[in-house]
Amino acid sequence: MVNKVMVQGRGKYPRSARRSLRCSLLISGVMIAVCAITAVAQAFPNKPVRIITSESGGSNDLVSRLIAQRLSATWTQQVIVENRGSASGIVALQTLMKATPDGYTVLYYGSGLWLAPYMQDQAPYDPLRDFAPITLVTSSPNMLVIHPGLAAHSVSELISVAKSKPGMLNYSTGSTGTSPHLAAELFNSMAGVKIVSVPYKGGGSAINALAAGEVQIMFPTVNLGTPLVKAGRLRALAVTSAQPSTLAPGLPTVAASGLPGYESVALFGIWAPARTPMPVIDVLNKEIVGALNRPEMSDRLLSAGLNTVGTSPQRSTALIKLDMARMGKVIKDANIRAE
Repeated sequence: MVNKVMVQGRGKYPRSARRSLRCSLLISGVMIAVCAITAVAQAFPNKPVRIITSESGGSNDLVSRLIAQRLSATWTQQVIVENRGSASGIVALQTLMKATPDGYTVLYYGSGLWLAPYMQDQAPYDPLRDFAPITLVTSSPNMLVIHPGLAAHSVSELISVAKSKPGMLNYSTGSTGTSPHLAAELFNSMAGVKIVSVPYKGGGSAINALAAGEVQIMFPTVNLGTPLVKAGRLRALAVTSAQPSTLAPGLPTVAASGLPGYESVALFGIWAPARTPMPVIDVLNKEIVGALNRPEMSDRLLSAGLNTVGTSPQRSTALIKLDMARMGKVIKDANIRAE
């Protein structure tokens, strides 16, 4: 009987016993892996952490340094900001893609990370495959401003003027694919108008052209547009966020003043390389969101024209996918191509 069992089972144990053994080994392996990852997360960080961002001196640099200062004060490890601003941000993105997925190298970047591939024939990365969102950090609406010589005092009136003069009104913008550019093209799409893009070298040149009467319309950032509005050189009609913004007190939203459903807000977040262990991402999320919730942090960012956000990794992914679907269509329909 013993020999018969051995022959049928092709070994020392019956098939059922071998299956049970394999399951036990698999479960043990999973438990060991989970324990190892948990131990890594509990020890994180045990060396300096890098925040990669774009060029120094801009708002991305400011936010990165504020977060780095707060995390350095919380942890016993230093958090360092590294500026990689060349090649339209590709260098910063590639730095993260090449980094070890252990949470010690993260990236602070804006919505260009997931929208830029729509403007290229062959993007060098996939935003959902190659990056793991930690949290959305800040958001920034734009303003709809016009030259005072244009006979419009509301969004509804502007749409009426634009429809009566198809292709005759112009809007200024700086870099291709930035929030002022995309906000204008979303306006064109939703309002059913044709306001023509006139590109300039940067936001400063674009808004100065508007003030000089070279163009009639612009969707600048709130910080860029407010001084000229207060000086009476431009007329502000609305803010592009879904709800009224403390960054633009007194201004109605585009949606509430003539174009229901309109919303255009630039989002900025922090990413880790794909395959970074989730427990490590959770540690980073908890500490960064905690820093954003501190009153002194939100006040400082508000003074820089930015609202604090703070989302879970899962919520971040959902919002990014929503923005990709919406603005990706605008980019394709307007045939916006990367410079």
